[in-house]
Amino acid sequence: MPETSAQPRRATIRSVTSPRSAAQRAPASREAVIQVRGLVKQYGTLRAVDGIGFDVFRGEVFAFLGPNGAGKTTTCEILETLRAKTAGDVRVLGLDVKRESDAVRKRIGVLPQDFNAFDRLTCRENLAYFAAMFHARPDLDELLGLVSLQGKADARYETLSGGLKQRLGVAIALVNDPELVFLDEPTTGLDPRARREAWDVVRGLRARGKTLFLTTHYMEEAQALADRVAILNQGRIAALDTPDALIQRYAPGQTIVVKGGAQASLPVKAEPKGQDAIVHAPTSKELSSALVALARTGLGLEVRTPTLEDVFLHLTGQALEQEPAPKPEAPKRRRRAA
Repeated sequence: MPETSAQPRRATIRSVTSPRSAAQRAPASREAVIQVRGLVKQYGTLRAVDGIGFDVFRGEVFAFLGPNGAGKTTTCEILETLRAKTAGDVRVLGLDVKRESDAVRKRIGVLPQDFNAFDRLTCRENLAYFAAMFHARPDLDELLGLVSLQGKADARYETLSGGLKQRLGVAIALVNDPELVFLDEPTTGLDPRARREAWDVVRGLRARGKTLFLTTHYMEEAQALADRVAILNQGRIAALDTPDALIQRYAPGQTIVVKGGAQASLPVKAEPKGQDAIVHAPTSKELSSALVALARTGLGLEVRTPTLEDVFLHLTGQALEQEPAPKPEAPKRRRRAA
């Protein structure tokens, strides 16, 4: 077709930045409070955990991520002394989780994903009940203040919002002043505001010197909170490092999202993602060249800084949907362990 004098539409370019990584904070101690070496868990012919090893250091937030069926719940339950290992050496706070399980439980706190408390008891009464169960005598007002529930001390559990219930769960997990706290999907089902408030609670616990072992399906959450991240896939650890280091290694550069570009004829190499197209630009020079070329299309452009989600998808691939989940006998999970 002959050229016309009509000017092409100007592309709209929007930049999207990633959440601030916890790796920018002061490093935690190098004292290992969790030591895992050659951990194996076998269910018949299925090896749910396949010889993994890692350390968790005192004072850090350690995020443990993986697609469904990757083995992360099994690993967590072994660390919490709720499930027996098949092989390997697992020590929590210097204690063997099999031979010294009672001693381990006295020094850890657990907020399980399915946490629940007594509906007709108040926040203070629930805390007092669990404290008595574990022979602890905490300052209840201090615990309520730690999770910003001092104004709800006399409110029944059944009247609390989902976010406030999770805060109470964190407080209950702290009744014995544990050195190590396991948080299993602590913000699942919460609205964005309640989720951010829960993040503040986690940061406050870290500031008090607690070590936190976090499992979550929210990559933004792990990137914002964790000092280090382990990504588990098919029973093995695919990567372990700080969020920033993982992003730099597995998802360098930036990404251009071409709005509505999936079916368009684009001047640069792209891959479809729904209705849009994705262009990867590992270097600033490639980013500039791609933007110049794409600007003439008139399509909306969005420049994204890579995130931990990009790393997760790169490392797990189709395992997110294809990996079979183990079907072991499920132990009865406690509301918390002390």
